[in-house]
Amino acid sequence: MSTKPILADAVIIGGGAAGSFCAITAARRGLSVIVLEPNEKIGRKLRITGKGRCNVTNNSDIRTVMNHIPDHSRFLYGALTRFSPEDTMQFYEDLGIPLKTERGNRVFPVSDNANDIADALQNELRRLGVTIIHEKAVDLITEDGRICAVDTSNQRIRTDRCVIATGGKSYPKTGSEGSGYCLASKLGHSIVSPLPSLVPLVSDDRCCAELQGLSLRNIELSAFEDDKSIYRERGEMLFSHFGITGPLVLSASAHMRHFGTAEYKVILDLKPALDEKTLDLRILRDFSKYQNKAIRNALGDLLPKAMIPVILSRIAVPGGKPVHEITKEERKKLVHELKNFTITINGTRPIEEAVVTAGGVSTDEINPRTMESKLVSGLYFAGEIMDLDAYTGGYNLQIAWSTANLAGNSL
Repeated sequence: MSTKPILADAVIIGGGAAGSFCAITAARRGLSVIVLEPNEKIGRKLRITGKGRCNVTNNSDIRTVMNHIPDHSRFLYGALTRFSPEDTMQFYEDLGIPLKTERGNRVFPVSDNANDIADALQNELRRLGVTIIHEKAVDLITEDGRICAVDTSNQRIRTDRCVIATGGKSYPKTGSEGSGYCLASKLGHSIVSPLPSLVPLVSDDRCCAELQGLSLRNIELSAFEDDKSIYRERGEMLFSHFGITGPLVLSASAHMRHFGTAEYKVILDLKPALDEKTLDLRILRDFSKYQNKAIRNALGDLLPKAMIPVILSRIAVPGGKPVHEITKEERKKLVHELKNFTITINGTRPIEEAVVTAGGVSTDEINPRTMESKLVSGLYFAGEIMDLDAYTGGYNLQIAWSTANLAGNSL
């Protein structure tokens, strides 16, 4: 380690979305800021988020954002009030990144390129004179309950203000591998066990493998924990060899936190715009149209081709049975199955495949008005390192921007 310490007003540990944003906020106030980021580029995870498009935020009001945060949403009220989705959009447009709002009020750069967002942050850091050191923080030094230095493997940085913004444990190859938890716990902070959130779901139902690669749109997915409804939304999903994924599934997974002690299932309404009576009339019209065909060839106007044999198997109707021989009871079973296509959920994919991490530094030990630790003076937190997560739609990045802004202004 270098014998001569570096001096800085503030050290930001982590150069991801929250860390970069926090550093910019602090530097704009005139503070000398050092960012510790082991990766060659800042925002490595940010560059792949939203399938490489970067869902920057959700163009909605604060109440809507809070309604999309399953736990501890009240903790974020102050941060969201001080930096809202509208503020986020203005921030990036001021940096020369035009934005657009798509379905579900999701906000993306017009270019559909996440690198534009990350590069804008990096360029602003450079313009403000923020020092980026490509090293990892290994220890936080305190004196009399206050931060006084940050150690890397090569040097000591003297500072009385530090922000941990290292993210969670999802996408570890981007550097989000949980190191911030160790730094926080060394200083006495409680860590809520990290769990995967916004993660694909695993099912041993044979339909998943049979329908692998099939994407469903405009369906309604309902999730249940021990037969209690925990989530319901319309949108799209995808079948995979391991189970199910896609936007609806990722959001539903945020409610599934008790595998091992609870049983989970999802029920798909494949025709949510039609009630059972209307759907039955629709099927009767199709049956009249295809009355001399086999039932497997009469459902193509209603269902994707790959789903037809799966549905017929579930209601025990042979695919070769002529339409005119289908009984009223069999038609009733068909209607029910289309409105209640049930898939048992056995678990989630690994945390490494999760979009975000649930769990982290307990919010009970953080001041919601400043993001400062209640245990160590001069220690702050921003972003996914905390026990905060939200549904898909840009809400998780908004948490990052809002908490980083508050921490950066509180240093």
